Amino acid sequence: MLRELRIENFAIIEHLELNFEPGLTVFTGETGAGKSILLDALMMVLGGPTDVTFIRSGADRAIVEAVFEITPSVREPLLTMLDAENLLDEDREHVLLARELRQGGRSVARVNGRSVSLGLLREIGRLLVDIHGQSEHLSLLDVRQHLHLLDRYAGNAPWVEAYRQTYREWRHLERELQNLREAERDAAQRVDLLTFQIREIEAANLQPGEEDELRQERNRLANAEHLATQIRQALLLLDEGEGETPPLTDVLGQVAQVLHTIARLDPSQHGLSEQAETLLAMAEDLARELRRYQEQIEYNPRRLEKIEERLDLIQRLKRKYGGSIEAILAYAEKARQDLDTITHATERIAELEAQREVLLQQLRERGLALSARRREAATGLARAVEAELADLSMSGARFEVAITFLEDPNGLPLDDGRNVHIDERGFDQVEFLIAPNPGEGLKPLVKIASGGETSRLMLALKRVLTQADAIPTLIFDEIDQGIGGRVGSVVGEKLWLLARHHQVLCVTHLPQLAAYGDHHYGVRKQVQGGRTTTQVQALEGKARVTELAQMLGGQSAAHLSAAQETLEQAQQRRQVLLTTRVQVRDG
Repeated sequence: MLRELRIENFAIIEHLELNFEPGLTVFTGETGAGKSILLDALMMVLGGPTDVTFIRSGADRAIVEAVFEITPSVREPLLTMLDAENLLDEDREHVLLARELRQGGRSVARVNGRSVSLGLLREIGRLLVDIHGQSEHLSLLDVRQHLHLLDRYAGNAPWVEAYRQTYREWRHLERELQNLREAERDAAQRVDLLTFQIREIEAANLQPGEEDELRQERNRLANAEHLATQIRQALLLLDEGEGETPPLTDVLGQVAQVLHTIARLDPSQHGLSEQAETLLAMAEDLARELRRYQEQIEYNPRRLEKIEERLDLIQRLKRKYGGSIEAILAYAEKARQDLDTITHATERIAELEAQREVLLQQLRERGLALSARRREAATGLARAVEAELADLSMSGARFEVAITFLEDPNGLPLDDGRNVHIDERGFDQVEFLIAPNPGEGLKPLVKIASGGETSRLMLALKRVLTQADAIPTLIFDEIDQGIGGRVGSVVGEKLWLLARHHQVLCVTHLPQLAAYGDHHYGVRKQVQGGRTTTQVQALEGKARVTELAQMLGGQSAAHLSAAQETLEQAQQRRQVLLTTRVQVRDG
């Protein structure tokens, strides 16, 4: 739910910080005081449209920030979305949305301090807030949501999940069948190709690491004469001597003998004697290793030619099947699997087709059972909404949940001969229809023209779908348009009841509605230093009574008395409603 709203240099708001609580919060004030500006600011931070005219005159940018508490109803989808976008903060209980609008029209969206796309900001905003009275943010006008809302109203989650599991199994099986049939069509050509490829790779008898060993041997063979010359030179110096120069091993032997004599006379120098003997042993070992290496060096043009041919073969196979011997061998293994699949495709197709018939029958049964539950719930939902609308001075309004099947030649065949389109949500196409006035035909919700009717319809739907709707914060603007004080009291009562399950914010001109608010803010315009600014003040006690009196027509004693009476009646009615709810719950 919305906890904090900070606005800077937005329209006539210079700086404003508001804290919000659960329950019903009402905003009142004279026309033009800035109530709609608050909603424009909130719309902007939720990803709504912007305009440079939103920036306060003389400022270079407008900034709106909103802190939302993450309620249980949206925790899982919201945290999943934030985690996927690397936007999770240490504080998993709140999320910060921000939007900055700069001169020139450029805007920057942020979530938890990190820049995000406007589309992502909107997706997050849709989980947190529903604004009624502004069509840009009406989730109930999104036909795609109607089926989901009907299912939640009907408590269909177990039936939806059972159907969805079967649907996914069927889709997986259909994909496998399609792949097998395609493989079967190309079988002959494909079998020849795979067989050739497997034989070619197997004939090469490749070994992992072989290429590096061959390259090393090729280098030795190609440089055999030069290597032999260098080895001979090293052996002359180490072990044979050259001209009058004695070999290194003789010199080291003499040094070792001298140091041995010194160590006998002075035992403290025994370490020097040991070092000399170690050097002599190392030189002798080196000479032996060089002789062994010398024996391996041979000039063998035929072997060199064979190595070159082998490396050429490996290179050709790498170009065809992969960039390394390991990749070539992996390709061969995959080819064997593909060949096996093709070889046994006919058997597997017959097996899958039998499974497919079982799944299709299960889909039909589960889909039709789910559809029956939806149709039964649709009647109850329609009657409940019409009852709510009657309370809201729309007694002649008709509401209907239209449920249809979309026929599809390639769809699921039903027992009545029809083929219907299906997806993971079932067979049904669901849309809410409304006829606001008697004698009018039913129309889709999105085609309702009257803002007041739209808001009241949304209120009626929200009241009925309270338990089904997960969005934590609901905002109603102009919901009192075209209604009087008596109906305003009914609307206030319903909003207050709705606010037991959601945080509800409402802009209103009716004192009878405002009296039901758990929290009341007054919105005022002030002129300071020749500049107009909007101020928002929490109203309590006498200040609230005075505001209600002003809404009733003035601040005379009679108006103040009527305001006090309106407030007390609302408080008494709230207490009755609260007591009734407790009794119903406990009973």
